[in-house]
Amino acid sequence: MDNRIQEAVDLFQEVMIYGTERVIKSVDHPLWKEYSPEQIQLLKLISKEKQVTSARLAVMQAVHKSAISSRIKKLLQKEVIQIVETTDRREKLLELTDKGQTILAELDKVLTDYLEKLMSENIADEEIDQFLTIFRKLKTIIKMDGV
Repeated sequence: MDNRIQEAVDLFQEVMIYGTERVIKSVDHPLWKEYSPEQIQLLKLISKEKQVTSARLAVMQAVHKSAISSRIKKLLQKEVIQIVETTDRREKLLELTDKGQTILAELDKVLTDYLEKLMSENIADEEIDQFLTIFRKLKTIIKMDGV
C-alpha cells in the first residue's frame, strides 16, 4: 500500500479523535455541556437522513443498539427528536423536532465560529480550497460505494 494513503488515514483518524476532544474542551457554550458529543453526532445524522431507524443509526455510529437506545431515550426526553409512526408498525423512524433543528443550528454555529477562527489564523485560503476539493471527492466516492 502507498505509504501516503496510510499516513492520510492515520492523520484523518488523529484529527477526528483529538480534534473532537480539543473542540469539546475549547468551546464554551451551555449546549456543549448539555449534550454529549455522541448525542450531537446523533442529531447531525438524524438531520442528514431526515427520517432514520435506530438500527441504521447504530450502524452509522458503529455502536451496539443498546447504546443508541440510551441516546435516543435521552434525546426524546429533551424533546429534540420524535418518533414517526409508519405503515409498518414494527418500523419506527426518528426525526428532529423543531426544537431539535434549532438546537442543532446553534450547535453548528458555535462549532463553525470556533473552527473558522482556528483555521483563519493557521490555514491559507488555497489550503482550505484544496481541503474542500479532496473532501468533496471523498464524499462522492464513499456515497458511490453504497453507504
